[in-house]
Amino acid sequence: MDELIKKGAVELGQLIKKGETSSEEVVKAHLERIKEVNPEINAITISLEESALELAIKSDKASKEDKARPLHGVPFTIKENIDFVGLPTTNGLPFFAEEIPPKNAPIVDRMLNAGAIPIGRTNLPEMGLRLDTDNPLRGRTFNPWNKKLTPGGSSGGEAAAIATGMSPIGLGNDVGGSLRNPAYCCGISSIKPTVGRVPGVHSGAMENIGLIAPFLTDGPMARKIEDVKAGLSILAGRHIDDPNSVDVPLEGTMPEKLKAALVKEIDGIELPPATVKEIEEAGKILSENGWDVEEVQAPELDKVFDMWGVILTEGMELAPKELFKPETAAYLDRWSETFSHINLSMDEKFTERFRLRKVWSNFLNEYQVCIGPTWCNLPWQIDTDLDPKLGNDALKKSFYFIAPANGLGLPAVALATGVSEGIPTGIQIYADLFRDDLALLAAEIIEKDKPCPSPINPM
Repeated sequence: MDELIKKGAVELGQLIKKGETSSEEVVKAHLERIKEVNPEINAITISLEESALELAIKSDKASKEDKARPLHGVPFTIKENIDFVGLPTTNGLPFFAEEIPPKNAPIVDRMLNAGAIPIGRTNLPEMGLRLDTDNPLRGRTFNPWNKKLTPGGSSGGEAAAIATGMSPIGLGNDVGGSLRNPAYCCGISSIKPTVGRVPGVHSGAMENIGLIAPFLTDGPMARKIEDVKAGLSILAGRHIDDPNSVDVPLEGTMPEKLKAALVKEIDGIELPPATVKEIEEAGKILSENGWDVEEVQAPELDKVFDMWGVILTEGMELAPKELFKPETAAYLDRWSETFSHINLSMDEKFTERFRLRKVWSNFLNEYQVCIGPTWCNLPWQIDTDLDPKLGNDALKKSFYFIAPANGLGLPAVALATGVSEGIPTGIQIYADLFRDDLALLAAEIIEKDKPCPSPINPM
């Protein structure tokens, strides 16, 4: 593997600034990597070779002031449901194959203003509505660790690209773990920011997102927490086209004593031993760094899961089923039945959600972070979610500890911490609303002892 593609985004930016490498060299290395490995895993849907090289050459000739930008000359990738002028926002569906957006999403403009160079578009499932990445327009993205397993979804192409060194940093989004699911499955890291911290502005199919707006946010993906932090700092801040976005400081007041809650047990679900081991080791690392660490039960997970699921599935029903493959449409109908027992009005659902947000904010003020599983199961065989017999159980175990971040708007970091029996493993770190910094702080401390296992060559 070329040494340049092993490095993180921030490190590459520093090397370019110091003149120890050039943007052209960095971009060429990543373009060559795309040619080498993308045919095996199909993570990049469109390689932006010509424009990326042109921008890299311009970057190397830029002024000293421009070269001081945080990601000057560094390549990045963009999920195919995020607007990027000149290329379609396909959402993984043939119906939107020519859906050219009128302007960039704000997060794309912010990456460009930070000096970063778009190098490719990445794959996703149909409308981002699966935890596996396959669609009738671009085909299947394979997990680089094991082609028989899901790479996660919906930002599966992004995670697979970063995990194999085709990109050092990328943009995805998360309404049901779509930043964290593929980070877990592919062995990278990501943050699902507090809802409102990063503006979400979409055109076409995602322009009017209605009920799901309180659950959805864009965010960065990378191999290093240093890069995730840098990405969040670039993307964050109010944008007028997203009325829910706010300007909030990236760092809050630091408590005198930091406490971490460890969730090693979840009622009704047996966590994989490898996951429990990683949670225990994370707690030990924090304890050795002066944190108080206590094993706990996370509050009211069943109710959080129900409120997230029932509101989200009602929002998803607006998507015309005829746009999907028949097996995907059947899966969506079957999954929505999971929440058919909840007989509440919409007002009652949001009232209950408000109550649960208070419960979790109290919990996350007593403990500054909560460390638990990302998924409550291991990455499963491709298309398990579509299986009428196995799908719902696999999905519930995958979503169960993912749901609090989306259902309640909380920040959550998915941190890759190692490899077990040939596949990546890791943890998830929750913090209170707008305390993304605390989740990232804990992740940084743990990462020093348990570095990211990627990039890798596809297995």
